[in-house]
Amino acid sequence: MVKETGSEPRRLGAGGPTVFPMALGCMGMSGMYGPSDEKESIATIHAAIDHGINLLDTGDFYGMGHNEMLIGRALREHRQKVLLSVKFGALRGPDGNWLGVDTRPAAVKNFLAHTLTRLGVDHVDIYRPARLDPQVPIEDTIGAIADLVKAGYVRGIGLSEVGADTIRRAQAVHPIVDLQIEYSLISRGPEAHIFPALESLGIGVTAYGVLSRGLLSGWTSGKKGDFRGHLPRFNGQNAAQNARLVETLGKVAAAKNTTPTKLAIAWVLAKSRNIVPVMGARTRAQLAESLGALTVGLSPGDLTEIERTIPPSAVAGTRYDEHQMRMLDSER
Repeated sequence: MVKETGSEPRRLGAGGPTVFPMALGCMGMSGMYGPSDEKESIATIHAAIDHGINLLDTGDFYGMGHNEMLIGRALREHRQKVLLSVKFGALRGPDGNWLGVDTRPAAVKNFLAHTLTRLGVDHVDIYRPARLDPQVPIEDTIGAIADLVKAGYVRGIGLSEVGADTIRRAQAVHPIVDLQIEYSLISRGPEAHIFPALESLGIGVTAYGVLSRGLLSGWTSGKKGDFRGHLPRFNGQNAAQNARLVETLGKVAAAKNTTPTKLAIAWVLAKSRNIVPVMGARTRAQLAESLGALTVGLSPGDLTEIERTIPPSAVAGTRYDEHQMRMLDSER
């Protein structure tokens, strides 16, 4: 097992599991960022485990079940080495279109039954609704997952992209392990109200979009099927303005003898030990670059300098399109 500087374990909240300071997000291995190579995906999962990463993140709607089956194949001889975090609730048609959200208690249990089969396991470690269902009280959804915890099919309960009020209501039903939410140098909305609520309740954070879906690492155009082509930050004048922002980040990184990718990840790691970045590496090369952030030490003064040079106000465009932004409880 390879050990990096700064790889001390972190605990997810007051009562959650102890994990490596980074998690591996597997979404991109199932088509969301265009075609991927299954052998390389599995090799990347195995490399992550060899480096000590013990939390894998997926969703039952990634590739309409493909991602869970892929992970199941990758973990045939490694299940005891990792924790599985699974999102559910998003509905998709056979053509891949998004059809809404369903987190009714019966649906929760139905989704999990199929997840366990696809993964080839008898339980998942953290189970979370991917989005708040406006038609279902969060208390009902969390109550259904709590039933699954009692039955032994789930170990812990998580949340995703919800606001402080919803977090408090969920916690009143059953202890919550962590909130999964987008957080990066240029997406800092959770700092105002959500992070303080989590800290007061003893709930951890698994942060996705740490590189703003590749924007901070210089991604500009993708293959067919890459959904980033529909995101505001990657289009038109927004793309041109954000390219200048990334250029600035590159200069800051060069001054610190590192890369923009490593610096952006290191910034999140240094913000709080309650945060575990979810790195969406699809290849072993991408994984190695992400792990390199563990060797980048940042002082409080460094954080202040970086935030002054690259403020969130400098980014052009929202993190999702207008329709999706309206759906996010975390943005209300």
